[in-house]
Amino acid sequence: MKIDLYKHIYLIGIGGIGMSALARYFNAKGKSIYGYDKVQSDLCDALQGEGIKIHYNDGIEDIPKYVKEANHNEILVVYTPAISEKNILLNYFKNKGFNTYKRAEVLGMISKESFTIAVAGTHGKTTTSAILAHILAHAGKKSTAFLGGISKNYNTNLMLSEKGNILIVEADEYDKSFLQLEPDVAIITSVDADHLDIYKDEQDLHDTFKQFASQIRNNGLLLFEDSIMIDFPTPNEGMKLTYSALDKADYSAKNIKVKHGKMVFDLTALDTMPNMSYEKKKKGLSFILPGVHNVSNAVAASAVASYLGLSFEDIKSGLDTFKGINRRFDVHINTQELAYVDDYAHHPQEVSATINAAKLLFPEREITVVFQPHLFSRTKDFAKEFAVSLSLADKLIVLDIYPARELPIDGVNARMLLRLCTIPKKETCSKKMLLKILEEKNLDVLITLGAGDIGTLVQPIKHLLN
Repeated sequence: MKIDLYKHIYLIGIGGIGMSALARYFNAKGKSIYGYDKVQSDLCDALQGEGIKIHYNDGIEDIPKYVKEANHNEILVVYTPAISEKNILLNYFKNKGFNTYKRAEVLGMISKESFTIAVAGTHGKTTTSAILAHILAHAGKKSTAFLGGISKNYNTNLMLSEKGNILIVEADEYDKSFLQLEPDVAIITSVDADHLDIYKDEQDLHDTFKQFASQIRNNGLLLFEDSIMIDFPTPNEGMKLTYSALDKADYSAKNIKVKHGKMVFDLTALDTMPNMSYEKKKKGLSFILPGVHNVSNAVAASAVASYLGLSFEDIKSGLDTFKGINRRFDVHINTQELAYVDDYAHHPQEVSATINAAKLLFPEREITVVFQPHLFSRTKDFAKEFAVSLSLADKLIVLDIYPARELPIDGVNARMLLRLCTIPKKETCSKKMLLKILEEKNLDVLITLGAGDIGTLVQPIKHLLN
């Protein structure tokens, strides 16, 4: 059944960053949108301001009457994989025979009718997708983009185009969701071990990424970071290319430096590159997000923009005007006396990348990191790696673990993680007590890091520090 034929859309977990983008997409298409979430977040408030109805109790009686009585072929029920299989609402719809699909399945349906660019990887998906979407939009090339964060340029996680046929989506490896996609262009940014509650081991993760790469359509492009040591298949009648911010690759960054708070670098491409409408080396691209990892994301986005036929001037201007993404190295205060940065991180590699980026941007300054671990299982699986990453800070505060969908694991907690960290200035505290503890500290550069609900403290912390 074609997705356009549904009249009503009901979303379980509507307040999630990915689900809310779907809600906005269908709302713009004139569908009747209703949803449930257990927490009334700022994102939920924004959706309600756009005319979307949301309830926060999970009782069957809270489902609107017209949804319950709708023709089953006219209503689409979408749920996030973060929702428990025991969820009362989900089971009601399944038992009543409604059409229920995971978010990834719906994205797969949407993508079938479009030229799809899928950005995969254990880190860097949101940043790379947002950069690419902005470069295209800034150059006047129409695309629709589902983003895993709020773009600062457009203040939304959905960039919608009625005319262009280009679709940009994040290809999420969690729950093997990205296997629902058959893209024309795929970017793979990283394949570090993660989601070991889903994958048997690192090899299983790698094999699944290979399967994702094998689903690229005929005449398609696979672009992957050069350090990934996986023998990906070449798309049928298509191309397999590499990019890097550190090494020689098909597309690469050279002469990386920090200038006036921005990353400045040269972009090079080998002579074999297709659709190259500019010289093989261009100097002086500038980009607001610090760190070599973010330059790498910019190179990936630039490579695909080039593949789509954009000029060097389009790419240069797009990078220069990119403002960033909420909760992606988000600089809230930046003075000689005090700096405050908030960033999304749930993996040791992301923690390392953020702290090293801060050292690059704020050299010779004392860095205090507040980290909220995400998931008991991930903290247990990567405890030693987290300890190494967090020990890059000068001072460390570890909050209680954000459980998300999990139950506690004996012996896995903030104190366990703190004991493994090698720096002397370290402590744990509850989220509730963090503001009081920060108030008593002499801070130089403060970084809050996490993928749970630590983001709700950003504005209170900013207010406190100001």
